[in-house]
Amino acid sequence: MITEHPAPAGENEEVARVREYYRLVDACDVPGLVGLFAEEAVYHRPGYPPIEGHAGLESFYLGERVIECGRHTLDTVVADGRKVAVTGAFEGDLKDGRHVTLKFADVFVLDTDRRFVRRDTYFHTPLV
Repeated sequence: MITEHPAPAGENEEVARVREYYRLVDACDVPGLVGLFAEEAVYHRPGYPPIEGHAGLESFYLGERVIECGRHTLDTVVADGRKVAVTGAFEGDLKDGRHVTLKFADVFVLDTDRRFVRRDTYFHTPLV
């Protein structure tokens, strides 16, 4: 289950939709989370080619994703129109048995139906 700071009163629908994504991914509800994305959505994640459309998302979440299970903690959620940026931490287990704790940032772009048309994920790692 997602852990987060309390949502402010009057939170906009785009932010609520993004929070719902993390609840669903932590619950391993792949059909539910894929349903939040537009069919033409593109997901950019380090280490993977662009993940495109519902079929690509299902393939990623059901097979290619190296995470077995875990929990996201949201620290910051900021909206600018139909763009929502998130910072937080993830703690969980990988499919190879390792336990990880890491910081992440996500940027979501939503269409007029409040479906995700783009998601970009960034991880806080010492690369440079």
